[in-house]
Amino acid sequence: MLDKLTKESFEPLKGSVFTVRLGEETTLPLELIVVAGNGLKGTASREQFSLHFRGHATPALVQRTYRLEHAQFGALEIFLVPIRRDADGMIYEAVFT
Repeated sequence: MLDKLTKESFEPLKGSVFTVRLGEETTLPLELIVVAGNGLKGTASREQFSLHFRGHATPALVQRTYRLEHAQFGALEIFLVPIRRDADGMIYEAVFT
């Protein structure tokens, strides 16, 4: 399913919250704050794009694939990379090529 998603798939969801499953009963909310394309075509024949999510400062997630859930998409397995911490929390990036 991930290869079918495009930048346009996520643009209407900017500002909405995805839920990361960290265990059976543990979840972490991540707000989609940036949807950005770079104009280049990737291996999935779509424009390459990235998503930035903001989460709480703690617990900070490590770089790996997480199960993100959203009412519109259901469950997605997305590789997240922590890229910086700011006054409002931790920022994570997902890149789609």
